[in-house]
Amino acid sequence: MTLSEQNQTSDVKGTIMRLIRNPWLTATTALVIGIAVGFTSQVHAENESRLPIDEVRLMSQILERIKQSYVEEVTDEELFESAIEGMLSGLDPHSDYLTPDDFKSLRESTSGEFGGLGIEIILDETGFVRVVAPIDDTPAFRAGMQSGDLITKIDETPVKGMTINDAVSLMRGKPGTDIVLTIAREGENGPLEVEITRDIIKITSVRSRMLETGYGYIRISQFQERTGPDFVNAIESLRDEANGELNGLVLDLRNNPGGVLQASVEVVDALISEGLIVYTEGRTANSDSRFTARSANPSENVNLVVLINGGSASASEIVAGAVQDHKRGLIMGTQSFGKGSVQTILPLDKDHAIKLTTARYYTPSGRSIQAQGIVPDVIVKPGKLTQQDSEPYYKEADLAGALNNDQEGGTEADSETEQTEADLAERDYQLYQALTLLKGISFFK
Repeated sequence: MTLSEQNQTSDVKGTIMRLIRNPWLTATTALVIGIAVGFTSQVHAENESRLPIDEVRLMSQILERIKQSYVEEVTDEELFESAIEGMLSGLDPHSDYLTPDDFKSLRESTSGEFGGLGIEIILDETGFVRVVAPIDDTPAFRAGMQSGDLITKIDETPVKGMTINDAVSLMRGKPGTDIVLTIAREGENGPLEVEITRDIIKITSVRSRMLETGYGYIRISQFQERTGPDFVNAIESLRDEANGELNGLVLDLRNNPGGVLQASVEVVDALISEGLIVYTEGRTANSDSRFTARSANPSENVNLVVLINGGSASASEIVAGAVQDHKRGLIMGTQSFGKGSVQTILPLDKDHAIKLTTARYYTPSGRSIQAQGIVPDVIVKPGKLTQQDSEPYYKEADLAGALNNDQEGGTEADSETEQTEADLAERDYQLYQALTLLKGISFFK
């Protein structure tokens, strides 16, 4: 510490001690100013900011006014907890104060089983709660909740002004009980009321099936601790089902709100054999990290289309960005959510912690996803394919005396394929287009 720094620290401490000796000072003010002693005594490098004494004094005055004049009596503990929550929520939508119950919820959500509705939410800049995405096969998904829905009331309680933890606490409850969410949805003339029955949420992170011969489909609904290994197993199962002839794969990340960062790295690692997957940069050295692929490539470079939409966030965008930058496959759908920040859990004691945004993550080419998202290579919006009615065509086989085909087979299989594709186009137009694109890629290769 330099002589100048010692003098500055001494001046601040002297000011604080004079304030503390003030006979009119109450316990709350003394506590706030006492905190400043600890901060200001830690003088680091010349570019390190110090706690400003004027703001500390202002904070103590506000606390005293609240304690003296608020309509109901409040304790120091309540005031300080509210101050901490407000301080963190004011930074960005993802920084938060974690109580013991919040810790438990965080562990449950990453392990794959928890109670609630099954929606990923953030605090919107309007003060309401916005749905990032409903999670597959959960009460919210079955009730028709959609990405982008703005929750304005939970039962009869207005949401505006709540913290994200308050909203989550209200939405959770005993399985089997009902809750009514009032939502504002783009394209609707007025508010909608959605009744949802709470349940134990058991998330199957990875699902897979064959779309048709040689073309597989893998759906990742959320990135959890087991997602990476389960993804590799799904690829191997599809290849076995295709008798080793897996010509194409659709990876569906639509409405996937993200999850465990390491899981998204493992998924990309299963698709590429070398190169950077993602890197993070923050203000501190331990916020900077780089993740690279290993030589193993379980996908064996099978043709790939990745589906994303506005509900694809965070870890989903890491996967899509890496696939796009490495030209490993084509990204199809609509622009993703744009959450490109890293949250770190910083323990305060054995029961409390803060979840703090500590870094931004970047795709291999150096693109920041924050507030921008991933723009698909092929834009395909949700829709329905309707067949045009037309007069039937006469074919050679309809003509009197037409020669028979001297080869058997083919007709029935072609008919079945056409019907399968027609059904898929009716159920999921984006997936139908992804399959069509994969067939084109396979043909030209």
